[in-house]
Amino acid sequence: MSAIEKFESMLAQGRDGALLRFSLGNEYLKQGEPRQAAEHLRRAVEQDPKYSAAWKLLGRALADAEAWDEALAAYRQGIEVAEARGDKQAAKEMGVFVRRIEKQLGLKSSD
Repeated sequence: MSAIEKFESMLAQGRDGALLRFSLGNEYLKQGEPRQAAEHLRRAVEQDPKYSAAWKLLGRALADAEAWDEALAAYRQGIEVAEARGDKQAAKEMGVFVRRIEKQLGLKSSD
């Protein structure tokens, strides 16, 4: 049984939660399925809006799916959450990803 199957089984048993959704999103991302990953990561941040790691992974999943505007929005929200929690490293990392996407899209940097 794969990790995805185990996590999906837990979800089917009603054990929904931000950590489970984060784990599922992470596994789908590893399998090269960013849209599936983003679906679970969106649920993770809905369930725990202060989960900065989930915001960061959501941004990555959306970027991998080439949903650039959504990825930027997720990273920006994640930066706000991380800064509010004092998680400077996560905020800094997400800031780097925002600037990369902005540069790729030819947008003026938000710095």
